[in-house]
Amino acid sequence: MSCKKILFGISSWMIFFITAAFAVSCCTMLFVTTLSETLDITLTKENISVAAKLTFVNVLLISLIFTVIDAIRRRLMVERPSKRIIEAGEKITSGDFSVHIEPFSDNHAYESFNSIIHCFNKMAEELGSLETLRTDFIANVSHELKTPLSVIQNYGTMLHSPDLPDEKRIEYAKGITENSRRLASLITNILKLNKLENQQIFPVSERFDLSEQLCQSLLQFEEKWEQEGIEIETDIADEIYINSDAELLGLVRNNLLSNAFKFTEIGTVSVFLIADEDYATVKISDTGCGISAETGTHIFEKFYQGDTSHAMQGNGLGLALVKRVIDIMQGEITVESEVGKGSTFTVKLKRGEVVGMEKAD
Repeated sequence: MSCKKILFGISSWMIFFITAAFAVSCCTMLFVTTLSETLDITLTKENISVAAKLTFVNVLLISLIFTVIDAIRRRLMVERPSKRIIEAGEKITSGDFSVHIEPFSDNHAYESFNSIIHCFNKMAEELGSLETLRTDFIANVSHELKTPLSVIQNYGTMLHSPDLPDEKRIEYAKGITENSRRLASLITNILKLNKLENQQIFPVSERFDLSEQLCQSLLQFEEKWEQEGIEIETDIADEIYINSDAELLGLVRNNLLSNAFKFTEIGTVSVFLIADEDYATVKISDTGCGISAETGTHIFEKFYQGDTSHAMQGNGLGLALVKRVIDIMQGEITVESEVGKGSTFTVKLKRGEVVGMEKAD
């Protein structure tokens, strides 16, 4: 037993001794005084001396019993649950987020500690999830960076060949340019997503014509649909005004339209806009390859690419950005899809002022 524990035991005993001595002395004096006055008894010096010695011994025994009881109570009710929580905390600090503390069965006696244990287990679970996301994020970013960098490096090496034909030189130069753009797009999207997730981008609410913005976004892909012979079907209501952040919503529509054209090699891309007094609803459909139900549950996750045949055309961050923007706007986004028949993304937005929006500094 350490000196600290011995000193703590002595101090606990002294506290109980002083408390018991005061309480017993007061009670004894009151009892003796009342008894002597009532029965007209005269107390002698010898009587008082014997009573004082007995009282002192009683106080010693009572304080000792209280000290032992308090020590047992502390060990069972305080030290045991505290030790369990401390050991779990040490595991977390060493990087083990799988730790789980079993709550005590006697919830009445350990109600406070069980509340702490519940919060601790929830914290450990959240930290474990964050660690998994961080690890996956780093692995995905490393993979996405490695692929275009390898292509750029290989093309750059081949360009050093002195007898390389001009056609090949142009092809390799285009490959370097395309992969450089892909890297730039990846880094830009990562920064945007990071700012959105950390609430470093504040939506700027302004009144604008959603119909006009949707048409402008669609016209940006005119060259693509003409080159690939994709049919366009539109039903866009005129002059649908909403109060929202036009730039962020432009990001949403550009990503959804880009995906629609990317996955529709031959077929139709449809864009619809309807509105009522409270909501504006945009539907963007394609007749491309479609996605399975399993893929549909993951498409809004970062770096997830259900169709790997088009992996070189994206980085798996577009729909994650879309979902985060829609969440900030307090809107809704859903997807309906069938393999081999295409997909339909539906975005539903409030037309009035979005709660929580404020002007950026």
